[in-house]
This record gives sequence, structure tokens and C-alpha cells, in this order.
Amino acid sequence: MTIKFGLIGGGVMGEALLSRLLTGGIYQPLEVLVSEPQYSRQNFLEQKYGVAVTADNTEVFTQATEVLFLAVKPQIFSAIAQELGEVTLQRSPLIVSILAGVPLKQLEAAFPGLPVIRAMPNTPATVGAGMTAITPGAYTDARHLDIARQVFAAVGEVVEVNESLMDAVTGLSGSGPAYVALMVEALADGGVAAGLPRAIANQLALQTVLGTAQLLHETKLHPAELKDSVTSPGGTTIAGVAELEKAAFRSALIEAVKAATARSQELGK
Repeated sequence: MTIKFGLIGGGVMGEALLSRLLTGGIYQPLEVLVSEPQYSRQNFLEQKYGVAVTADNTEVFTQATEVLFLAVKPQIFSAIAQELGEVTLQRSPLIVSILAGVPLKQLEAAFPGLPVIRAMPNTPATVGAGMTAITPGAYTDARHLDIARQVFAAVGEVVEVNESLMDAVTGLSGSGPAYVALMVEALADGGVAAGLPRAIANQLALQTVLGTAQLLHETKLHPAELKDSVTSPGGTTIAGVAELEKAAFRSALIEAVKAATARSQELGK
């Protein structure tokens, strides 16, 4: 069977995508070829997913007919690009990169003439609840964008942005899971401080955040509307909100996103 999907990098994010694509029937195991340098990881991917695995990046590059997915550390991109640059292709697969900080101009220089899409998923993609931003290169068309959307829809939601916004995407949805995890931890600590057992406090905090996000997502309510609906006059919630305002809670989150965005810009240089 023809190899339609080639994956270079069988790490956590690569595996998450692979798992969802196979489960959703978007690709069949015989249509996938994965490149992974670690022998133990090769065996794991081969046995768990029934896909072909190799240690040779060029083999994946030459055999992938539809998509070549790059899921390696940005630090080793130059070495891989040099390795693949020595290969002559008979076809033009779509190159999809999730390498943080590697811009389209660098990707297109490594793969001249090929359609390239730069993407920034986040860690919830590993459980199918991710948020991915994609930006197309000069040689991509509507068909390529459709392929990329289908691939990333397997692990969550997808939005298309201009490349100039990719650093802001990194600062918000890329780094955002850490902010939310910190908030869940703080809520649970508050529950413990108020007398709740740790296990119950953790459960209450986690489900409250999960449920609130789901409610906002499904109802399309503005967050301010939901907040107002919970804060009754002279009640408990407005007392808590007043303390958050006093501690500059919203301002702290805004500044966190801005700081992470600035750091992403620095790393990109």
C-alpha cells in the first residue's frame, strides 16, 4: 500500500497525532511510515499502532506521497534539513512543521518549491482536546489547507492565522496550559486552606475549570456574562472576585501572555 503519511519524530506530540489519525480512520496503519532514532521507541510504535517504523529520515521523505509531518526538536532541524536536502523527490508532499520558532522562510529554504504549513499545537492535543494554529506557505493551496485542517482536527480545534501572529499564539494557547494548571493548583490549595481534604479539593477544582470551559464553549457566552450570572448581589462569588481584582489576577494573566509572546519572538531570532 502507498505511504500517504510520513512522520519524522515519534515523540509525545507525534504519537498523539498518529494515534488520533489512526483511530479516526483518516489514515490506515499500512499508509503510515514513522522515523524514530530510538530503538525502544521504534518497537513501541510498531507494536502499538501497527505502522512501519525506520531510523532513516530520508526513507520517510521519499516515500510519503501526501504529508510529511515534522515533529522533532527545533535544535536538530538544521541537521535534518541538510540530510533531506540531499534527496531528489519524484513527488511534492505537503510539509507540515510543528517546530516552535522555525519560521516559514527557513522551512521553505529547506524544502524549495514544496508546499509548507507551519503549525503550533498545544499539549492538550495529546488527549484530543488541543488547539492548533496553522499558517500556510507560498506554495500551499486550498487542498493543502484542507489536509492540514483534517490532520489537526483529529487532535482538537484548528484556526488559521497570519505567521506574524504565531508568537502570540505561542504565548496564549501554546503556554496557556501551564497557566491553567497553575490556576487549578491554586484553586485546590485554596480549598485545602478552607478545610477541604486534598483529594476532594483537587477534584472540585479540576471539574470546575473543565465544566466552565465546556459551558463557555457550548453556549458561546462571553466570559463576562457567565461571571455576572454567578455573582449575586452581596454574595460569596463577588467577595471572591473582589479579592482577585485586588490581587490583579486578570492583569497577571495578560502580562503572562505578553511575556511568553516576547520570549517566543526572542527565540525565533
